Amino acid sequence: MKRKSKWFKLTPPRVFAGGFALIIAVGTLLLSLPAAAVSGEATPWVDALFTATSATCVTGLLVVDTGTYFTKFGQVVILILVQLGGLGFMTTVTWFAIAMKKRISLRDRLMLKESMNLLGIEGVVRLIMKVLIYSVVIESFAALYFAYRLSQEMPLGHALYYGVFHAISLFNNAGFELFGGFRNLTPYVADWGINLVSMLLILFGGIGFIVLSELVDYPSSRRLSLHSKVVLTATGILTLLSALLIFIFEYTNARTLGPLSLDTKILASLFQAITLRSAGVNTIDITGLRSATQFLMVIMMFIGAAPGSTGGGIKLTTFVILVGAVLTMVRGKQDMVLFRYRVPKRDIYKATTFSLLGLFCLVLSTMALSTVQGQDFLMILFEAASAFGTVGLSAGLTPELGFAGKINIIVMMYIGRVGLITLAFALQPKLKKDSYRYPEGKLTIG
Repeated sequence: MKRKSKWFKLTPPRVFAGGFALIIAVGTLLLSLPAAAVSGEATPWVDALFTATSATCVTGLLVVDTGTYFTKFGQVVILILVQLGGLGFMTTVTWFAIAMKKRISLRDRLMLKESMNLLGIEGVVRLIMKVLIYSVVIESFAALYFAYRLSQEMPLGHALYYGVFHAISLFNNAGFELFGGFRNLTPYVADWGINLVSMLLILFGGIGFIVLSELVDYPSSRRLSLHSKVVLTATGILTLLSALLIFIFEYTNARTLGPLSLDTKILASLFQAITLRSAGVNTIDITGLRSATQFLMVIMMFIGAAPGSTGGGIKLTTFVILVGAVLTMVRGKQDMVLFRYRVPKRDIYKATTFSLLGLFCLVLSTMALSTVQGQDFLMILFEAASAFGTVGLSAGLTPELGFAGKINIIVMMYIGRVGLITLAFALQPKLKKDSYRYPEGKLTIG
């Protein structure tokens, strides 16, 4: 009995991982109902599970076309899953608790800290309330703009529905869209308004609520934390570098940037670079990209978005710490310093662990997919990286996945959203602390 209690103790990682699993289970049940499909027939459970996981893990990989396969009921279910998945299970529960005037206990605060990837519990409830305000304001303004723009080509009521759906999907970096035919935003590649608003939504969702909160408070506080400085700097550098490389690689490609005007080529390159953070929407044909561009995207999707955001991957801060550790070693320095702050050794160990576990999962998933799917290796790697990074871009493989391939991608999306370390802690019966230390040994490295 005592052993059983170790497994069923509700630790923060277990609540976080279990909350996502519960949302996915409910979403699967609703999406498998005949009322959710245009055909009036029950959706196969594996397709319903895949769609529910993709929505809850805010990924956007699709085995069926959202705009043509699902009814309004099914689309609304997907939208709710996206919102719950993007903001988090514990965040939503806390909002209801505050609305019911319930006290937020220390245990609840610890769980919120885990779900938001915070360093401590100080100010966590205040941040949760800011998340609600920021989400409502940003999504509302974006929805109104999309509705205004789309009303020029469809009835107002239809445009308003599309506006709300795409504002929520883009802000939560989910990648679901309703235009049909797996076209995504390709019809609007030259539309500066839709592109700019979409990119802002993706960036706001991808940098995380911690950074967003500090940016809003910056005019009065005049300060940013080390976390925000690293996230904003890394986002800027990786986005500009990716945009430049995409522009160079695809400049003459007749299937992507080739036929476009110079200003549209720049806009499309920047959009694709930003969407790699975790958004899963595209304005050019991903299947038509050159191999060099697709491999660049694999690297960027593996890095992912910021901690505490709606994105997956190993996270921006992890990548920065890895690069910083390499530069520190090459320069012969003892301490790694970022913005005049020394990075603790434990953070370097943590970043290394994240990266290696992520690489192991990506390699294992790619090998398994290569065994059951007969497509090109780069296409398979692209899809696995997209699932792990919860990005949602597809090189064309996902709609052709068999049963084993769908299960593979489902697992990768869940791991990418929940996080490898959180999942590992959730599965541990009990954390053990060593009562002794071994003598230090020396190894030859390099």
